[in-house]
Amino acid sequence: MQKINPSLQKIYSDLDLTFQPNPVTGDVSLSYDANAVVRSVRYLLLTNFYDRVFQPNVGSNVSAHLFELATAATAASLQSEILDVIKNFEPRVSGTVCQVVAMPDQNQFLIQLQFFIGNNTQPSNISLILQRTR
Repeated sequence: MQKINPSLQKIYSDLDLTFQPNPVTGDVSLSYDANAVVRSVRYLLLTNFYDRVFQPNVGSNVSAHLFELATAATAASLQSEILDVIKNFEPRVSGTVCQVVAMPDQNQFLIQLQFFIGNNTQPSNISLILQRTR
């Protein structure tokens, strides 16, 4: 019986929603481990309610905050929304630290997330700049 090295074993996998074909098989590519979870968190933040068919409660109200003034109060509300979305819909993430900085001159928000995936001791980071497109 062949032993599998646990450090090489893939724990999490998700579809790569860029839908780039796998160069070998031609099928839709998969993302694994930290990449899968980071993409999942990113997509949760950018998904509005009712965007997912048959799952109207999955998503966040982050985009609604973009039409508010870029103030410290809006940044605090946005931070609370982000932490709630991650807590409710991403069980693979723990120890989430979120920092939201309002940039009123550009009417945008800088979001920096740091979290742990599963039992990893190395934190994962996401940086997003949210701004209105219309």
